[in-house]
Amino acid sequence: MRLSLFILGVFAAIVCIEKSAEAQNGAWCLYQDGESGSGSPQCRYATFQQCLADRLGGSSCGPSPYPSSPQSPPSTRPRRH
Repeated sequence: MRLSLFILGVFAAIVCIEKSAEAQNGAWCLYQDGESGSGSPQCRYATFQQCLADRLGGSSCGPSPYPSSPQSPPSTRPRRH
């Protein structure tokens, strides 16, 4: 009984902590119909070569306009020494 509760707890922790791959922004984006395309860019590529491999017809690859990782804003309070 304890073992099954432990396994259930570990599984719940993994599910809650794990980020989905879709939520992560890549460094490179695929733009449909050029950079001025009507759809949103697909920013799921880590390298330019990965983006080029998925490119079709009028699509283009470019750097992601989104930050790849959230950055905390600088603190406005003075530091205490």
